Parts: sequence; structure tokens; C-alpha cells
Amino acid sequence: MGSMQLQCLALSALIFLVTAGASKVPAVIVFGDSSVDAGNNNQILTLLKSNFPPYGRDFVGGEATGRFSNGRIPPDFISEAFGLKPFVPAYLDPNYNISDFAIGVCFASAGTGYDTATSDVLSVIPMWRELEYFKQYQDRLKGYLGGNKSKKIVNEALYLISLGTNDFLENYYTLPKRRLEYNVDKYEDFLVGIAENFLRQVYGLGGRKMSVTGLPPMGCLPLERTTNLLKGLGDTCIESYNNVSRSFNAKLGDLVKMLNQELPGAKIVSANSYSIFYHIIKRPSLYGFEYSNVACCSTGLYEMGYLCNQFNPCTCADANKYVFWDSFHPSEKTNQIIADYILKRYLHVFM
Repeated sequence: MGSMQLQCLALSALIFLVTAGASKVPAVIVFGDSSVDAGNNNQILTLLKSNFPPYGRDFVGGEATGRFSNGRIPPDFISEAFGLKPFVPAYLDPNYNISDFAIGVCFASAGTGYDTATSDVLSVIPMWRELEYFKQYQDRLKGYLGGNKSKKIVNEALYLISLGTNDFLENYYTLPKRRLEYNVDKYEDFLVGIAENFLRQVYGLGGRKMSVTGLPPMGCLPLERTTNLLKGLGDTCIESYNNVSRSFNAKLGDLVKMLNQELPGAKIVSANSYSIFYHIIKRPSLYGFEYSNVACCSTGLYEMGYLCNQFNPCTCADANKYVFWDSFHPSEKTNQIIADYILKRYLHVFM
């Protein structure tokens, strides 16, 4: 039996234990950006949307939900692994109500970041607003279940927090303001300070079980590789961006250690998926992929959002062959591999 088969058996056993009633997590609550947005951007005035084909073509019913993927995203797989629903609905989606949100809710907004200046770029939901929605959610939950039950859900829920990439690629490296104020090391510190404040606020609102995901290998996203290609540097990753990812993730890890020591009852994990993602990109065939330098949608070089649409004849037929769905976001298959990795390496402490 191969190592991949053994891993699959281990994951199946883990999921069996959870669905058999061993889970201590009654709900999955999500904050962050497009890596975890289930469709909140559909309901706001922004150009950054994905509620149209071919997005969602491999989702249940082929529905373009607003997820930046051909199918499901990591919180969906994590929710299912904890014995909850196989997807986490967007809080602003009018098709769902508090009875749905009681076991899982997503406040994330594609294009946002820790830095409020990042959310301003494309007029998306800033993190402070995501927190305001969370407070509103708690009031609704209390009205639906009563004070004791709602408090129990809030205290025992698993909080998934994933953002930061846009702070660098959409803001710091694209616009001049933050670069004039901070060198990259100091900007990392600035963001970590905001992350600390955010986690403390979630804790103050009742959250105890939190998972903080750091940055992916930013320099290896197809969009960034295309930038190198246009500069005549070849189809390579921008390693300086990857160095920033590793540095920022290390600082997030230190923050998590500090908060676990300071906050009574808190259990926070730094769910750093950089290494598995980088390995998938560098050795795609080991995971059943054929392409990691370009994405499935359109030419796969630079398209995302409205540039990734059903009228482009270049979109691939089988997204499972591609590490990336569009030039910025992983395919569903990659999302599942990363979610499985996070579950086994980090989130098992909550099971």
C-alpha cells in the first residue's frame, strides 16, 4: 500500500470519528478574503466577483456561488470533516437564514486584508465590518436559540481566519502609499499588529478555538509568474515574494504562541499551509496534477474575476489537472488537498 493510500485511510478514519459524534465543534465561523469567501461579494458594489460561469462549474449543481474556484473552498471541506454541512454559507446570501448559519457562517470578502487600505482598493468588506457582522450574527443567534445555546455555539465554534495576500499583492507592491510609509519588514509587523488586535477582539466576543492561516507562496501564483515572464525573467516564481510569505508566517506563528499564553482558555493554531502548497506547485505530478505554472481558466496567465468568463474558449476541460483555477486561486482539488493537510496537521486538536 502506497503512502498516499495510507494518508487517505487515515483521513477517512479521522472523518469517521468526527461524524460518529466525537466532534466538539458545533459550527465553523469564517473570516478573511477570497481564499475563504463563500459569496459575500455578490451582495456588495465591487468589481471583484465570481458569481458567473465558469466559476462553480464543479460545485453542486454547477452553481457559481461567488467562491473563487471551480468548486468548493477549504472551509467547505473542513466543515464536512467536522460532521457539519459540506459547505459554509455566506452571511450576506439571502438564500440562507439564521438556522443555516447556526452551524456555519462565512463573513469573508474577496479582496480584503488586515490593512483597511487594502479593502478600499476594490471597495470590499474590511475586517472591522466582518467583525460587526459577527456581532449582528450573535444577536440573531441569541434570538433564534436563546442565550445559553447561542453562547455555547459561539464559545465552542471553530474560527477559520485566512487573509494577508491582498495586503501585499493588491496593496503594498501595487500602490505607493504603504511602501512610502514602511519597508516590507515593518509592513509585516504592521499587519501582525492588526492581526493581534483582530484575534483579541474575536476572543473578547467569545471565540476560543481559532485557526489562523498565513500566506501562500505568493510569488508562485500564475499572475506573478506572468509578471516575471513579461520582464524577460522566464516562467519562474518571484522568490522575493515567497520570502515575504515565509517571514510573515513565522511572525504570525510567534503571535499565536504569545496569545495562547496570555488569553485564558484560548486554543489558537497557526495553520501554516505554505510548505504543502509550495510542494504541490513544485512537484505537481506527485499529487495528480499536470500544470502548476498556469491556471485552468482562460489563458491561465493573468485572468481572474470578470476576465475569467464563460466566453473565453481557452478554459481547460478538466480543472483537476491544474493546481490553479484562475491566475490567483487554487482549483477545488488543490483546496481539498490543502484542507486535508490542515485538518491532519493542525485542526485535529479540536476534534
